[in-house]
Amino acid sequence: MALVEIASELIGERVSLRYRIGDRDGRPLYTDAVGELRTDGPGAVLVETRRGPVRVERAAVVAVRVVPPAPPRRAPLAAVTRLEALCADAWPAVVDRPLGAWRLRAADGFTGRANSALAIGDPGMPVPAALDAVRAFAREHGIRARVHVPVGSPWDKAVAAEGWGLDVAHERGAEVAVLVAPLRGTLDPRVELPERPSDGWWRLALGALPTAAQRHVLDPGGDPRTAFGQITGPDGTVIGSVRATVVEDHLHVSVLEVAPAARRQGLATVLLASAAEWGREHGARWAVLQVALHNTGAVALYDRLGYVEHHQYRYLVPPAG
Repeated sequence: MALVEIASELIGERVSLRYRIGDRDGRPLYTDAVGELRTDGPGAVLVETRRGPVRVERAAVVAVRVVPPAPPRRAPLAAVTRLEALCADAWPAVVDRPLGAWRLRAADGFTGRANSALAIGDPGMPVPAALDAVRAFAREHGIRARVHVPVGSPWDKAVAAEGWGLDVAHERGAEVAVLVAPLRGTLDPRVELPERPSDGWWRLALGALPTAAQRHVLDPGGDPRTAFGQITGPDGTVIGSVRATVVEDHLHVSVLEVAPAARRQGLATVLLASAAEWGREHGARWAVLQVALHNTGAVALYDRLGYVEHHQYRYLVPPAG
């Protein structure tokens, strides 16, 4: 008989559960498990802890209480640096010039990622001099001076200390979450995954055929590590598109679009699942994508699909004048 009854409303909650694990010198021994509570048949429960699931017989439970959500764990700086570099490789700028460990990037203004200085290490000079180089590079290529920094990193703090502030004018959002998930999915027969984008893919993704810079960023020469997933409607029009690029052990997912008339049919989920399986077949283990924090609809979709935040980055620009 259970020492304490577990109310059904606790299932799915994050709890601290104390249970008996044996006896020593005639005295009972107890331990605790903290995590999401699940059932495991009529006689046991599972606690999904950070170290994995813990199975507990109901008869051994002596106390259970709901606890607040765990604070998010910050990814190690080395992991943030590596993932930022992989994402940059999957989204290649027309010009990508090293400045120490920084990368000065330009692509005729197409996206902040391809038109900013990625600051993920030592630029090889004092930060004020590096920022002067960022300004000069931006003038050279006719783009805004902008630095892309992981939030809370030493480079974020160093650039901000020079008076650079959030790029509030950035049309796609100056604060971005980098999300990751294990690759799980299935290929859907409706999804084609060619190595080159069709004209219909371009029109849905960009609203028109690409400029030279857009083509360079999205389709630099038909790399077999990139697939351009698409779903075609009954009239032959592309109604769903996604771009997926394998970089080392990650699949970088981008350009997820569904035509307005075809939304709320689960096509975005189908595209992501097919891209995930394609990536797994090509050697990737994890999916990674970048989404602006203000895009709450997309953030909610990715959360439902099991993506979790790895870190955030933001764009900083020089002070006015």
